[in-house]
Amino acid sequence: MTSSRLRSAGPSRRARRPLSLALVSEHASPLATLGGVDAGGQNVHVACLAGALADRGHRVTVYTRRDAPDLPERTALRPGVMVHHVPAGPAEHLPKDELLPHMREFACYLLLQWQHGRRPDLVHSHYWMSGLASLTAARELWLPMLHTYHALGTVKKRHQGGADTSPPSRIGLEREIGLGCDRVVATCRDEVAELELMGVPAGKADVVPCGVDTERFRPDGTVAGRGTTHRHRLLQIGRLVPRKGVAVSVAALAHLPGAELVIAGGPEPGLLDGDPEARRLRELARTAGVADRVRFLGAVPCTDVPALLRSADVVLCPADYEPFGIVPLEAMACGRPVVASAVGGQLDTVADRETGRLVPPGDPRALADAVAGLLADPGLRQAYGAAGRLRVTSRYGWELVAAATERAYRSALALHLTAAGAT
Repeated sequence: MTSSRLRSAGPSRRARRPLSLALVSEHASPLATLGGVDAGGQNVHVACLAGALADRGHRVTVYTRRDAPDLPERTALRPGVMVHHVPAGPAEHLPKDELLPHMREFACYLLLQWQHGRRPDLVHSHYWMSGLASLTAARELWLPMLHTYHALGTVKKRHQGGADTSPPSRIGLEREIGLGCDRVVATCRDEVAELELMGVPAGKADVVPCGVDTERFRPDGTVAGRGTTHRHRLLQIGRLVPRKGVAVSVAALAHLPGAELVIAGGPEPGLLDGDPEARRLRELARTAGVADRVRFLGAVPCTDVPALLRSADVVLCPADYEPFGIVPLEAMACGRPVVASAVGGQLDTVADRETGRLVPPGDPRALADAVAGLLADPGLRQAYGAAGRLRVTSRYGWELVAAATERAYRSALALHLTAAGAT
C-alpha cells in the first residue's frame, strides 16, 4: 500500500510516454456548479486531477452523463482536458441514487467510443456506478482500469440505516468493482481498512489523497467582509445535507457566546426558504436561542470561497462521516485552524493539536470545547494555521497528487502488460 505522504515526481517525468486517459465520473461533472445535493468534492477532485494530469503531458477525457438537453457532446475544460457528455437516460438532472438503471446504456456508449477511434491507454473510474460502467467496457476491450470510490456503501448504510437511498445492490457491486479492477486508488487509510472488511485485499490499493490548489487557497489575499459586530466567526462550508453535521455546529454555538456561525452551501440564496434542510436547521437555531448568530449564505461561487475562508477564525468540519473531505485542506491552505470530526479522510488530513482539533462526531459539547480553546488563544490559532499551510503544501498540492496518481497508473499498466504476455 502506497503511503499518503507523496514524493516529488522528479525531473525525469517528461521523458515518459504521455498517456491517453479516460476519467469516468457518471454524476459528478467537472463543469457542474457546486453546492447542490450531488455536486461537491468529487466534482472538484475530477476537474483538478484531470487538469494536473494534463499539466504532466497526458491527454485526458472526462466522461460524464448528459444531464441537460443543450449540452454539446464534447466541451474543452482546459488545454489537454475534454469533457464528453454521455447520453445515458433522460437529458435532465437525476439524483445519483436513481442512475443505476442507466449504467448499461452508459457502458455501451463507452464501449462503442473506445472501439472506434477513442481507445484510451487506461481507464480511471470515479464512484461506484462509474466503476460498474467502466468495468463492463474495460473487460470487453482488455483495458487496464483503476477505480476511486469517493464513498462506500457500507459506511453510508452504517450511518444512515433506513434513510440510505442507495440501490440495495450497491455494496455487492462495489465489492465486484474492487475485485475486478486492476488497482484501487483510495483517498485515505480508513477507506482501505473498510475495503478489506468487504473482501477487497489491502494490497490492491494505493492511497492517494485528494488535493488542493495551493495558489488559489493561500493565507494572503482578499478577505470577505464580516459586516457584523460578533467577535469571532465560525465557518462551515459544504452541501446542505444532514451528514455534514451542520446541526452539531448550531448546537455547539449555544456554548460559544460572542461567535457567529456562517454556513455556506446548499441552493442559491433565494431558494433557501424552500429547502427542507435549511428550514430544519433554522428551527434548530431558533430553539437553541442562537438564530441571531447563524447566517445561511446558500451556494457560494467557487471564486469567493478562498476569501470566505480567510474571514473565519475557525473552520468547522463536523461531519458524521467523511470519505475524504476537501474543505479541511482548503481551510488549512488558507492558514486557518480546523476543528473536524475524527472520521474518514479527516483522520489523515487534520493533525490533532498541530493544525487543528479532531473531536468525536455528533458531539456538540466536544466541538464547542475545542473551538472555545482556539478562540481564547489567538497565538494558538496562528500557529495551527501556519502548520496547516505547511502540511498542505508538502503533501496535498495537485502536482504531488497527480504524480502519485500517475505512479499508480504506470504500475497498473505494467501489471496489465505482464498479464497480457502470460496469456
